[in-house]
Amino acid sequence: MAAIGSEPDSSLIAAAAAGDRDAFAALLERHYDRIHGLAWQLTGSRADADDIAQDVCCALVEKIGSYRGDAKFTTWLYGITFNACSDWRRRRRSFGVFSEKLAVLVGLAEKPDGRDLYDAVWIKSAIARLKPALRDTVVLVAGQQLTHAEAAEILGIAEATVAWRMHEVRRILSSEK
Repeated sequence: MAAIGSEPDSSLIAAAAAGDRDAFAALLERHYDRIHGLAWQLTGSRADADDIAQDVCCALVEKIGSYRGDAKFTTWLYGITFNACSDWRRRRRSFGVFSEKLAVLVGLAEKPDGRDLYDAVWIKSAIARLKPALRDTVVLVAGQQLTHAEAAEILGIAEATVAWRMHEVRRILSSEK
């Protein structure tokens, strides 16, 4: 296994796609922290990041054969993780709205009054209030330290759009200080 762990990604990918379990395990070991880290930054929850990372790892078993090498493997992997987080957000939003309304309806909670925004750390709350497109962009560029080109590929937008979004984030955050 030690020899496999020192192989370049391209060799491990080819071997994993051909069914080599050790190569697949080496890829997961090498890139798991990236998967989990991005999921954590996008969800804000370690427990949710654990679940998403596990889902991504399971999905990779089927998807590894579809990697064509058009992008860096890490960029491709970030794209899969980003999509898994987007799916999680959609499911969570649907359930969250339902459970909040139900809690208010049965008297378990009061209607939100906005005070919770003041309890959060300033930067976390400021980023959380960004539009999803801006928030996703800043997590990829600032949080995961991807280049604008890598973030653009994951988000399916032009690199110039990433640059504009980062400019908007800086403008918005500086005006809130």
